[in-house]
Amino acid sequence: MTVSRPGSSSPLVTCMGEALVDFLPIEENGRTVAFRPHPGGSMLNVVVAMARLQGRTALATKVADDYFGRQLRAYAEGEAVDTRWLLPTDAPCTLAFVTFEDGEPSFTFYGDGAADTLLTPEDLPDALFTETAILHVGSIALLRGSTPAAVVGACERARGRAMLSLDPNIRPGLVRHEATYRATLERLLGLVDLVKVSVADLAWLAPGQGVGEVAEELVARGSALVVVTRGGAGVLAVRARATGHEMIELPAFPVEVADTVGAGDAFDGGLLTRLAELGVTNRPALEALTADALCDALRFAAAVAALNCTQPGADPPRRAEVEAFLAQAAGAGAPCA
Repeated sequence: MTVSRPGSSSPLVTCMGEALVDFLPIEENGRTVAFRPHPGGSMLNVVVAMARLQGRTALATKVADDYFGRQLRAYAEGEAVDTRWLLPTDAPCTLAFVTFEDGEPSFTFYGDGAADTLLTPEDLPDALFTETAILHVGSIALLRGSTPAAVVGACERARGRAMLSLDPNIRPGLVRHEATYRATLERLLGLVDLVKVSVADLAWLAPGQGVGEVAEELVARGSALVVVTRGGAGVLAVRARATGHEMIELPAFPVEVADTVGAGDAFDGGLLTRLAELGVTNRPALEALTADALCDALRFAAAVAALNCTQPGADPPRRAEVEAFLAQAAGAGAPCA
């Protein structure tokens, strides 16, 4: 297994979607007394996770040209994210207020007409498509404004040039036009090479069906690899093989959980970083990935997500932390089955 270390010639992973401001609760005596702003949004979280893992990554979206927008840009640039496709606009930022119920995060969004809903195909330059090796899309960017059509159009344009990755990160409470949203997801599921979903995503996509069954259906629709994150139950990966579907399972790493905010985004960042390092930047390479190499990538991603969960909020670890954690774990959360 050959792994290339990050550098200026490393494959560029571009994430297209939302960058917003999370407001995290400040608790006193069991009560929320205030909220603290923090840069957030799934796509911003993913690029920051990748940058901290020494991956080469860019963010493509629109961002407000105001105080919050400038904070988001400064945060991304401070993490060494390529921001040349982070486009300024007069529209405001999406705001997300985070609360916790039984330890699980709940989000309330304020974003009608916000900057990250206004992306159009005309905003996306040729360089994005000539330079991007992996294009990752998903989350609430698929729900509102002109951005969903821009994302679908970008995937159509990039197909065959770059490996396409999707994490729908479904927020049922934000779905106002279910038929339109499902049509967007169906179109993307027919385009992308890699799909990462949670158990909650699958429950919304196909209520009442088993996790493995739905994952196999997603592979049948055209995805080369489907990865399902199952929280404490670990990870399931499904892909097609000549003899049928291959399923690979990885147990979760045992850690003390502060909260799970950003865990899925951290997993995405870890998985995409590792795949890029392995040279998996197109569908044939993804299909040719050995079971051992896939297990390595899943284990790396699971470690990134586990470490994110040990800190409050979306705070993905840096490369050295992940490597030290994996060296210390030495068997925990392994092997793949």
